[in-house]
Amino acid sequence: MNYTEKLQNVTVLGAAGKMGSGILLLTAIEMADLSLKPENKGKLFVLNAMDTSSEGLKGLMKYLKTQILKAAEKKIVGLRDVYKDRKDLIDNSDIINQYVEDVLFIVRPTLNIEAAYDSTVIFEAIKEDPDLKVKVFSQINQNNKKSPWFCTNTSSIPIKLIDSKANLGGRVLGVHFYNPPAIQKLVEIIKPANADAELVEFALMLAKNLKKIVVPSNDYAGFIGNGHFMRDALYGIEQTEKLTNKFTFPEALYIINKITQDFLIRPMGIFQLIDYVGIDVCQYIMSVMNPYLKDEDLHSNLLDKMLELGVRGGQNSDGSQKDGFLKYEKGKPVAVYNINSKSYTLITDIQTKCDDALGKLPLSIQPWKAVVGNKDKESIFITYFNELKATETMGGELARDYAKRSKDIGLKLVADNVALNENDVNTVLLTGFFHAYGPINDYLI
Repeated sequence: MNYTEKLQNVTVLGAAGKMGSGILLLTAIEMADLSLKPENKGKLFVLNAMDTSSEGLKGLMKYLKTQILKAAEKKIVGLRDVYKDRKDLIDNSDIINQYVEDVLFIVRPTLNIEAAYDSTVIFEAIKEDPDLKVKVFSQINQNNKKSPWFCTNTSSIPIKLIDSKANLGGRVLGVHFYNPPAIQKLVEIIKPANADAELVEFALMLAKNLKKIVVPSNDYAGFIGNGHFMRDALYGIEQTEKLTNKFTFPEALYIINKITQDFLIRPMGIFQLIDYVGIDVCQYIMSVMNPYLKDEDLHSNLLDKMLELGVRGGQNSDGSQKDGFLKYEKGKPVAVYNINSKSYTLITDIQTKCDDALGKLPLSIQPWKAVVGNKDKESIFITYFNELKATETMGGELARDYAKRSKDIGLKLVADNVALNENDVNTVLLTGFFHAYGPINDYLI
């Protein structure tokens, strides 16, 4: 069965969720484009959008219509050629509307997992719960006579664990899209030792057709992305806790968040990133990874405490940021949570004291937005980090230590054979986390 045949009947599990909706959108467009090729005329393409929420599926269909319309407008030139034999489609608007209709025609929203019993490929984006994934995969596998391929979007669970417990015989692959899938270019592909070679080839072809950047990761819990992020986050938490010997908790947290954003020139500080992902999600990912780690304990009492207090972070259904370690207004942090008083402290009340304690940034500093797309960013970073090396302030010292720790985390991922090489680690952080430079570099030598 070739690539096109495999994509004639597909199911996306968790289709109405944040990740599932993006994966479904990309898959729907790819399947529709295949269906519109002359050689596939008359073939039926079915994409089951399976979720447990009827309201979620309603919202999904609205989301799809809006996004497909945008996609059609961007590729109208190509679509004019696709529909060149349709004399009834005269204006661009006619073609765009027809394309939206053709893509949506493929999608079948459903609350029933039985829809997956006829699929040849299953994309899964359900809760990051090993037992739940195994249960669902096993049920489908036992009732589907087509020996389907499973592509799991897990960001932390070892694929070999799912494969073994669900008895899939190598027919499962980690295909980890980054959030949001429709925009993010990065896809981590995690291949267990016994992975079906044709499944791997299929996944690589799909990623290529979706214009994704593929980074392979060996099958270790957390893979490259979370392997680096979780350890980076723990270091930030540890440094914050150390600073509480001299500063209040909100002050310490503000300082480390500023170090990781401004001094290290990242798109957001480490605590903003934890809030974005979700404090509960970070805690859970660490708990999934921890049993497979021999030489470290990936756990934070601070994350536990925040959740006990009901502070979770994450995003609202409209994509806006929920309050977590930081309180947000119009997407920008305005206050820091005080774990002792169980209330938020305004940043304006602590900013001057903390900034004075940190000391001034090197004169050559440029914000992340100014350098991330700059063709000369390499020379900018060389100049900046040379100045940072000579900066004898608390901010300079904290930033240097943090950058060195980030590099060490990356190097260990290579040494532990999680990543194939240093470049793959850097690509994940550059592409999946939008860093302006990779953690493995020689800037501070």
